[in-house]
Amino acid sequence: MTSLLLHPQLSDCRRIFIEDLEVQASIGFHEFERQARQRVKITVALFVPIQASYSNRDDVQDTLDYDKLREGIASLAASRHFNLQETLIDEVLSFCLELSAVRAATVRTEKPDVYPDCKTVGIESIRFAQA
Repeated sequence: MTSLLLHPQLSDCRRIFIEDLEVQASIGFHEFERQARQRVKITVALFVPIQASYSNRDDVQDTLDYDKLREGIASLAASRHFNLQETLIDEVLSFCLELSAVRAATVRTEKPDVYPDCKTVGIESIRFAQA
């Protein structure tokens, strides 16, 4: 997804990301998925203008705090049952785009343990902030 930095709306941005955040989530529409939480990997990339992600003081107060991003995503994923990964992604995208100065975000979710015959099953989406 780094090629998104070539998009005209993102050419002055940095890509801030969290890769493979593992959470235990209640997700899936199959009966066996409703019985217990399962491991979900979430990867998020935020595109933030360089000016808004730079600190002359070298102080996190001036930038996007990764801890708040990570905690917010984990909290959202654990907040309720999701039938679909698409619904979880849409809610994570909305959360990310509410953060200060985020111009666009991508979210990828994976359920690596749901099927024994494949490595993972997942979804990926991108959304731009409203101008």
